[in-house]
Amino acid sequence: MTLLERLRTLYPEASGRSLKQWLETGRVELNGRVCRDGRLAVAPRDVVALAARRAPPFPRELELVHEDPALLVIVKPAGLLTIATLRERERTAYRLLWTYLAARGERPFIVHRLDRETSGLLVFAKSEPVKRALQAQFEARSVERVYVALVDGHPPREHGTLQSRLTQDRALRVRSARAGRPAITHYRVLARRPDGCRLELRLGTGRRHQIRVQLAEARCPIVGDIAHGGPRGRAGRLCLHATRLGFTHPGTAASLVFESAPPPDWV
Repeated sequence: MTLLERLRTLYPEASGRSLKQWLETGRVELNGRVCRDGRLAVAPRDVVALAARRAPPFPRELELVHEDPALLVIVKPAGLLTIATLRERERTAYRLLWTYLAARGERPFIVHRLDRETSGLLVFAKSEPVKRALQAQFEARSVERVYVALVDGHPPREHGTLQSRLTQDRALRVRSARAGRPAITHYRVLARRPDGCRLELRLGTGRRHQIRVQLAEARCPIVGDIAHGGPRGRAGRLCLHATRLGFTHPGTAASLVFESAPPPDWV
């Protein structure tokens, strides 16, 4: 008999999903030790017990900025997917939050995404109604979304607006095209350097790879954006960070604004 089969015998009223969650969150003990492998063979004399529900630690890969009964706001590091793809299903911000919330009978719901290479603020809902309410704000463009980027080159003015029409081909590459969807990004120079500058970028629209493509076409590619002609840079990754996120709380109607500083190793 396997450990999972023994659990089914001991707790016949529990669903298969609950049994797997107990294993994943470390609630199952075999002979006094935590065991997460439901395939492990157990003998009749082995003692299987269910420990009390524990408050799970927040995933160390993420930074928790805010949590309440309706939603979470986190900082995602560069190099981590927001949600699974065909090639990567486990190492994602969504999966990490799922494990964290499942032990309390909760689950995350995707509201919006950041590219794998982009770091910064993300909001996740804890229910379908909250997800829909937040996504409605994104669609209405009432959410404040501000990024900071380190770019190679200098824009012609201290502030301005980048406008284009973007399309995505079958290989998922984003580029400008007459038949594309409108994309609007407002920029402001925060600091200038001999080889480039730091920009603040406010989204007027939220197209995929919008900032990266528009800055590359303006001859100011983001440092670390090798795919769009940017230099590698000292940090060895994309220097684009979602630094400010503001929206109306779906439950309390309070105006919430969160800020996150860019990684210190950009310079």
